[in-house]
Amino acid sequence: MDITDRVVVVTGASSGIGEATARLAHSRGAHVVLAARREDRLAALGKELEGSLAVTADVTRAEDRRRIVDAALERFGRVDVLVNNAGRGLHLPLAEVDPEDYAAILDLNVGSALAMMQAVVPPMRVRGEGAIVNISSGTSRRAIPGLGAYAATKSALNMLSAVARIEFADAGIVVSTVLPTYTQSEFHDRLQAGADRFGGPPGGGDTAEHVAEEILRAVETGVEEIDLPRAW
Repeated sequence: MDITDRVVVVTGASSGIGEATARLAHSRGAHVVLAARREDRLAALGKELEGSLAVTADVTRAEDRRRIVDAALERFGRVDVLVNNAGRGLHLPLAEVDPEDYAAILDLNVGSALAMMQAVVPPMRVRGEGAIVNISSGTSRRAIPGLGAYAATKSALNMLSAVARIEFADAGIVVSTVLPTYTQSEFHDRLQAGADRFGGPPGGGDTAEHVAEEILRAVETGVEEIDLPRAW
């Protein structure tokens, strides 16, 4: 799918990988729908990306998910691409994980990702085409002490993506999964828990801009999965 003139919804767009993806898609001629909780950051980015649509939303809320899609349809008439990027980490040894914290990231990283896919499928079916890119994590493929709870949520997302790719194919909807490694962003400062316990790998990790390039490559090629090189 050529990204030019496509309507691209990016969740978690106020910083990090989401912001970088929105910027890159906009620079390549896409109509970008920015969705995130932080209204001030989102509004500033929306002003910077001329012609974009900013929707302050919490994707764990059903009414907010509907509002994102409805706003996109009202402004642009369609949704071509969903970049399912909103998520949060939890970096603690398993013996120390609070079940309530785990339930919170499971809801965001898995439940909301599924619900956002469900929200965009109907308008994509009408047009007979669409692309969904789910942002997982390389930690789901590597047993890393302290990251097990977070990685388990992303492992669940991997399975949802794999099955969605099969189930949505007859509607012309291509589902891809991108698994970033440790990325330089605010993500590790805004964890559900454990922000003071995890220093990251040596070398500083990947850049959000590089991950954004890979996300758009997934849209353009329809490749099933992009597993970025490990940083550990």
